Amino acid sequence: MSFFEKLKAGMSKTRKNISEKINVVLSAFTRVDEDLLEELEETLILCDLGVSTSTAAIEKLRSRIKLERIKDVSEVKKALKEILLELVDFEEKEEHFPKIILIVGVNGAGKTTSIGKIAHVYKEQGKDVMLAAADTFRAAASEQLTIWADRAGVPIVKYGEGHDPAAVVYDAIDSCKSHGRDLIIVDTAGRLHNKVNLMNELGKISRVIDREYPEAEKETLLVLDGTAGQNALFQAREFANTVHVDGIILTKLDGTAKGGFVLAIKEELGIPVKYIGVGEGIDDLQRFDPKDFVDSLID
Repeated sequence: MSFFEKLKAGMSKTRKNISEKINVVLSAFTRVDEDLLEELEETLILCDLGVSTSTAAIEKLRSRIKLERIKDVSEVKKALKEILLELVDFEEKEEHFPKIILIVGVNGAGKTTSIGKIAHVYKEQGKDVMLAAADTFRAAASEQLTIWADRAGVPIVKYGEGHDPAAVVYDAIDSCKSHGRDLIIVDTAGRLHNKVNLMNELGKISRVIDREYPEAEKETLLVLDGTAGQNALFQAREFANTVHVDGIILTKLDGTAKGGFVLAIKEELGIPVKYIGVGEGIDDLQRFDPKDFVDSLID
């Protein structure tokens, strides 16, 4: 099964939620007018896109209807689908190696498993990957990450609970340089409730990276639990206000009807979705393809 097929199957509940509601609205109207647009806006809000994103999408649809002189209700769905694609689409920048990816997110969102799966993605591309277990705050975090390192077949730098996270990153950089590796993926402590500690910890890690490995490209990815819907969007906003975030990793989207919030992330936060997960297998988290995602949502 291709990843698109897994994505479509995994997003079935969200697709049913969004597509069916849009179809019900469109079938109730015989002409394109303001009443139709108001009904569509209310539907998008009910489908977890949120008020501001739904309003922005309908405003764009309103402009397109006037510009293209759309009169047929059947053409509205196609136009709306194209607008939703615009919401999540982004220009992927060319990656440069060596590279360090910092993974942030609250515990329980799927941070550790995402790291293992991303390591697998890069290894499949022929990259030499290493993991750094810098979440030394949570008991058993390094043990869990070791399991995923073994599954992905990549080395890991780890120490015991309470060890200095920046020291773990320092040693990972030292090992990476000496072995000529391409990528370090760093697990960090998920302590959003204590923003000061989180900022201090990530700040110290960043300073170590800048000092010891200035030539490495640095990226910070935030892991969000896809089953949380609008709550995940709120969580992303809190994290983005605390630390710089370059992209989002969405987990557990299979089996949830709340996947519509994905369409609101870039519109409301200006942060693109980089990875999307629809299963527990090591191949079930892949690069986010905006077109495939929208195609999986709207028939």
